[in-house]
Amino acid sequence: MLSALAQKASESTTNEEKTLSIMDLLLSGGTGAIVIIAILFVLLFVAVYIYFERLFAIKAASKYDESFMSKIRDNVVSGKIEAAKILCAQTNNPVARLTEKGISRIGHSLEDINKAIENAGRLEVYKLEKNVSILATVAGAAPMIGFLGTVIGMILAFHNLASSSGTADMGVLAEGIYTAMTTTVGGLVVGIIAYIGYNHLVVRTDKVIHSMEANAVDFLDLLNEPA
Repeated sequence: MLSALAQKASESTTNEEKTLSIMDLLLSGGTGAIVIIAILFVLLFVAVYIYFERLFAIKAASKYDESFMSKIRDNVVSGKIEAAKILCAQTNNPVARLTEKGISRIGHSLEDINKAIENAGRLEVYKLEKNVSILATVAGAAPMIGFLGTVIGMILAFHNLASSSGTADMGVLAEGIYTAMTTTVGGLVVGIIAYIGYNHLVVRTDKVIHSMEANAVDFLDLLNEPA
């Protein structure tokens, strides 16, 4: 009976020793690993913040009333230019702002109107893509920072091995290897998250830009219709 209890206690102790939390894993690589992991956490926070901030901004910009251009058409055809401008001002999205810019140029040539809409469109695209490039930078930089930690960890491991004439303590070697492995995984995880977030925002932005271009063409066609 006592032997069985002792065996169970030994197995329980062994299982506890084998259990390693994520935080313990991250902090087991020494000072070098902790510094690299801290940098990766900052990059992860920046990537997540920019992703959700841009996602909400793009989502707001993509809200569009299908009857908007019909109302603009009715006002312009009826000669109610001020009413059309008011409608654009009350509609807070890129399509409305581009249309308002075109309406404000009514009376000029179609080329001038088209140029004004294009210039306004560039500003709207810039607003939509604001800070999105940072996500691409994080997606590329995070894995490289992780690999930097890998190189540092392996250098430490081999330096300790060389300094001890091939008889280095396994615990000292393990610290360098921990640094190498944890920073590599951390860099890849942050890079993957940033890469997926970047591509998702690009797809959402392209949809808004397509809507802007389509409505700009509709507006120019409206002005080009015979009276």
